[in-house]
Formats: sequence, C-alpha cells, structure tokens
Amino acid sequence: MRECREQYVNVGGVNLCWFEWGEKRNDEETILLVHATGFHARCWDQTVAGLGDRHVIALDMRGHGRSDAIAFESWHQFGDDLAGFVRQLGLTNLIGVGHSMGGFSVALAAAQLPTSFTRLILLDPVILDPLQYASAGDNIADIRDAMGRHPVAKRRNSFSGPEEMYDVLRPKGGYVVWQEAVMRDYCTFGLLPADHGEGYVLACPPEFEASIYMGSSETDIYDAVMKIQIPVFIVRAKKREADKGTMDFSLSPTWEHLASKFQQGTDHYRPDLTHYIPMQDPEFTARFILSQED
Repeated sequence: MRECREQYVNVGGVNLCWFEWGEKRNDEETILLVHATGFHARCWDQTVAGLGDRHVIALDMRGHGRSDAIAFESWHQFGDDLAGFVRQLGLTNLIGVGHSMGGFSVALAAAQLPTSFTRLILLDPVILDPLQYASAGDNIADIRDAMGRHPVAKRRNSFSGPEEMYDVLRPKGGYVVWQEAVMRDYCTFGLLPADHGEGYVLACPPEFEASIYMGSSETDIYDAVMKIQIPVFIVRAKKREADKGTMDFSLSPTWEHLASKFQQGTDHYRPDLTHYIPMQDPEFTARFILSQED
C-alpha cells in the first residue's frame, strides 16, 4: 500500500484534514477524491491502490474523519468548503471524483471554480429528481421519529476499538457487500478517542450524520449543474424505487436523467453495483477514473 501524508488546513474557520499520495506532476492531472456521508478520506485507500503512482488527494469533509464537526446550514456549505480547500491549496488541473454526498459537493465546487477542474466523475451522487427539491419536507417526513430525529442519529457510538466496530457492523445492511480491505480501512480510520472515559467514538458523530441526511433534499443543485462545461461522467447503481419511508442505502439516489442536465454529461448505469460503489468494487472505481482521461 502506498504511503500517504496527513495534513491540515483551515478553510473558513473549519479545520479540514486531508491526505496526499505521490507528488504533483505538471504533465498529469491530480485526482481529488471526496467521500460520502458518514465515511472518511481513508475509505478511498483501496481505490488509491489501483491508481498507480498518480498524485491523489482525499479530503475529510467537515464533520467527518479528523476534520472539525462544525454545524452547517445547508448542503451548499459542503461545496463551499471544497471550493475553499481547492483555492487555498492552489490546486489546478483536477479530476474531481465524488461519491454520494461527495459527488454533490464536487459538482458545486466545480461550478464555482470553472478553471480548476478538467473533468468530474460522480459515483452515484445524491443529486435527486428536480421535483424532489420542490417537496423537500415531504421527502423526510415518513422516516423521522416522534422527536423529529432521523434514525441514523441513534447509531451506536461507542466501541472498544476498530476490531469491535468491524465485528458489530460487518454483518449489517450494506456493509455485507463491501470488500474486506475497505471495511477494515473504514473501521481503522473511522474512530476517534472518546472525550470522556475509555474507548472510541465514531469520527462522524451520529447526530451530525443524521443532520446531513435530513438536509439532502433541501439544496437544489441544478443551477450549478447547468453551469458546468467540462465532461462529467456519472455512474449510477441499482435504481431506488419511489417508496417513501424506506432507508435502503444500498440503492441509488441519483436521478436517472441527471447526465442530460450537464453540458457534457455521460451516464453509466451499473445495476450490478450498490450505492457503495467504491467500497464494493474499488478496482472498478480506479479503472473507471483512469479510463475517462483524454
């Protein structure tokens, strides 16, 4: 496994952690990887392993990994954080790769920074049918509990270490399709020492993760989408049926006609894959990233 460097930068008052593999080359694009809700930058390790000696950067978004868990007002702030990160580091000639919420964030950042990115690869991005943004409150009404909380807020948040986290989560839900090595990376880097007492807590606090899900349909992104002029490659997983109240995170949230809204959008439908594309098949993910280069 390639060694990486852990680094920190303050963007708009938020300390963001990021990891870097390799060195920038003038004749090659840098690959910027942005993770999904509840995950962290090191969930990309197995994808990075398939990218050869390329210069790669992966960021812990606010509230995830080792970055500050500072509250946000809307999903726009994730795009703003990412755009600020790119500006502050002076990054150019980027291939922006985003999974789920990360895909949403990459698209927002690229709309703000039209000369920083050369292409985008959006892996099952949380970019919904435009009609869902018009009825945002209805989209979450059926999954909130009596106190108005998203069920994710009640996730277990205390573990003795990565091994216990692995043993508890591995048999559950979508984790069963993850590659073994990715699951180990998620657990190894997905915990932080507890502030009080012994043991560890999730690096993405359950309340913070829940707040992201609660806001997923409140930020209409289509004005930004239509501004993006570079090539955009979308990989969609197995389609989610339009059932209210379901919480099957393994199915795709991506609007099936999304590619048509980009000026240069291309759709790749992979019903054999779940929403957890980089976790289920990091080798495919790496091949796909490299195959979309000129």
